[in-house]
Amino acid sequence: MTALATRIRRVGLPRLLVHLSVLLIVIIWLVPTLGIFVTSIRDRDQITTSGWWTAFSSSSQTSAARLGDPSEQRQEGDEYVITGNVFEEGAGGTVRAFGVRVQEPAAFEAGEDADIGDGETLMVNADGSYVHSKNTPFEGSRGQRVYLSVATPPEFTLENYERVIDAEGIGQSFINSLTVTIPATIIPILIAAFAAYALSWMDFPGRAILIATVIGLIVVPLQMSLIPLLRLYNEVSSIFGVPSKTYAGIWLAHTAFGMPLAIYLLRNYIAGLPKEIIESARVDGASDFEIFMKIVLPLSFPALASFAIFQFLWVWNDLLIAIVFLGTGRGQLVLTGSLNALLGSRGGNWEILTASAFITIIVPLLVFFGLQRYLVRGLLAGSVKGG
Repeated sequence: MTALATRIRRVGLPRLLVHLSVLLIVIIWLVPTLGIFVTSIRDRDQITTSGWWTAFSSSSQTSAARLGDPSEQRQEGDEYVITGNVFEEGAGGTVRAFGVRVQEPAAFEAGEDADIGDGETLMVNADGSYVHSKNTPFEGSRGQRVYLSVATPPEFTLENYERVIDAEGIGQSFINSLTVTIPATIIPILIAAFAAYALSWMDFPGRAILIATVIGLIVVPLQMSLIPLLRLYNEVSSIFGVPSKTYAGIWLAHTAFGMPLAIYLLRNYIAGLPKEIIESARVDGASDFEIFMKIVLPLSFPALASFAIFQFLWVWNDLLIAIVFLGTGRGQLVLTGSLNALLGSRGGNWEILTASAFITIIVPLLVFFGLQRYLVRGLLAGSVKGG
């Protein structure tokens, strides 16, 4: 307690609370992600019998088996005996317990010589071998049915991913998502960077009104514009005789929806750049285009990277806009659409769902961890002073 109190005084209670809060957020995010990954590489039977947190230990499953039929009996002294193995050839496991009633599948421990009535005894060993004996000859044409509690070792496989990529069409949807996301991230960044520079360092009538309009558009729900925009797409397609649902159409839609936030973030950053640098370049005779390309753009990389993370994640995880402006055909369906279809048709196949979900989150994770060092710097820049 003394050491803990000393640490709290040294670090400070508010700072310690911040650290604990961050740790809690990391745990809340990490545990489900780890669960999805572990489940995606487990065997289907083990998924249905135990949770992912038990994946690295043996799991217990209840199964049924039938002993040898009376034709296999042999007489040993005063008893008639049937021997064999409850496991089929090629199968394996460790028998923990067994029983002869479905209501009590673990009535007897493995290796126990159990009295099952009518002068019969049964012993099932851990390796599956059994000895079924009786003081009178066995009758009938079928063997005794037994129920087993079997411990199976942990089993991991990549067959779930192979099945998802090959059979479920996730591979094509992965390519479709990349085709949508990469241009829909780059295009608004390029346009917004030019607009942000103009709103920061160029004087022209109506600049303040444009800035206020951009800020106002951030709070407008995109769902309000879906139907008017789709009607416009359909009218343009009918005039020029081209399909209305194309990749170019969804690129433009995502560009329009992401532009207000992009301009707002980049404008705050660019307006916070040192004024002396811009004025010195103008004194040296540089045009606005040269200043933007050679000075502003390289210095604005943290802000560009921070918005790229937001835009990429938003477009990659989008389902509504992809369905409205691209369609649901096999050659057009994005990853989120394929995963949504799997939820309807494969709701009980957790190995398929988790493998698909982890494939979906791999790319956003790589993008975030690759650019996360620029995220905070890009978001906070310009928060103290602006142009």
